[in-house]
Amino acid sequence: MHQRKSKKILIYLFLLFLVGSINNIHINNLNFLSVKEINVTGLENKENSTLSKKIERLLKLDNIYLINKKDLNTLIESNNLVEKYFIFKRYPSSLNINIDKTNFLAKISKNGKIYDLASNGKLIENRHSNRQLPFVFGNPEIVEFFNIKKIIDESQISFEEIESLYFFLSKRWDLKLRNNIIIKLPNDNTKEGLKLVSEFLHNNEFKDIKIIDARIKNQIILND
Repeated sequence: MHQRKSKKILIYLFLLFLVGSINNIHINNLNFLSVKEINVTGLENKENSTLSKKIERLLKLDNIYLINKKDLNTLIESNNLVEKYFIFKRYPSSLNINIDKTNFLAKISKNGKIYDLASNGKLIENRHSNRQLPFVFGNPEIVEFFNIKKIIDESQISFEEIESLYFFLSKRWDLKLRNNIIIKLPNDNTKEGLKLVSEFLHNNEFKDIKIIDARIKNQIILND
């Protein structure tokens, strides 16, 4: 009877040792695969460092296989300067995040504050660009600005030539160029109207013209 109890005790000790060894191996593997290095590139050095620390706090050195992609994406996209990004896992313990920084397209006033309107569609209050940007007057929706910019980009007029854009409640735009020429665009067929305007704009015979009015379909009215 005593020998039987001794055998049971030995078996229990053996099983305890075995389970403990398996758990230790599992824990060691998790520790080996935890994220130990986070590299963020594409922004300014200070911004890269700040974002890297935020990601480190979010992950809390998680196992590289168990990273919550949704939470990580949300954190990166919360940075207004990010246009797009690429995440690379370098096994066993490194995470590389390469960022394409957004471009600043124009200045716009919203609720009494002046913002930089970025190519990612976000309004950024702090000034991050020394570049001279056109000012958008009126109160267009962001999508309306991108619509008119696309039309300009597809025309013979460079967006760099524009000093300001005026948006009207009728959904119509006026453009003021840096040489002080004002272009009045129509509500409809804006693309065709801008195409007609460019034929006069780059014609030396009309170099003294100050206003080019394309609001009437298939007509151009010039004023000096």
